[in-house]
Amino acid sequence: MKMTAAVLTLSLTILLMSGAAQAAETPTVRVKVAVDKVVGILRDPALKGPAKTKERRTKILQAVSGVFDWEEMAKRSLGQYWRQRTPEEQKEFVSLFSDLLERSYINRIESYTDEKIIYDGEQVDAGYATVKSRLINKRKEEIPVDYKLIQKNNEWYVYDLVIEDVSLVNNYRIQFNKIIRSSSYAELVKKMKNKSESESFVTPGAE
Repeated sequence: MKMTAAVLTLSLTILLMSGAAQAAETPTVRVKVAVDKVVGILRDPALKGPAKTKERRTKILQAVSGVFDWEEMAKRSLGQYWRQRTPEEQKEFVSLFSDLLERSYINRIESYTDEKIIYDGEQVDAGYATVKSRLINKRKEEIPVDYKLIQKNNEWYVYDLVIEDVSLVNNYRIQFNKIIRSSSYAELVKKMKNKSESESFVTPGAE
């Protein structure tokens, strides 16, 4: 009985500590953990060089996939046209959108050279949050980066990035809607599937 009581007490303690840890994971902590993982990958000597490109990029995507809500980002980027899509089309669009972001940002992420990252606080309101940060490069130039998060099932997920006051979601929505209005949704999908054509999309902060 004493052993059973001890095990039960230990189990409850672990559960309570786990719950406390989850409750303490603020939006800033959520973002910082993912960013730190990516930085650690980029600094790892064993993952440097062209020969390690595929492995390095796979690890980077794994590090951010758990904190970025690709469906929410895709949905907001497609705007009013999202509701007009079938479930199959929506699923396809989410995949195409995440691929587009990967191609747009992976080279930029890999160019990281120990820039300093400063977190300037967070704002939380009714299931939404903004985490403000700054990237300071070697020339002492500051690039503001805001992470927009949404809370789902007690977890925080990034659904937009605002780089130098330009929203990634709004930026893509303008471009996507322009193509759909001037041509069709099918034409947008065609461009997103075509790697060379998809590179024509303007991405905030990717200059």
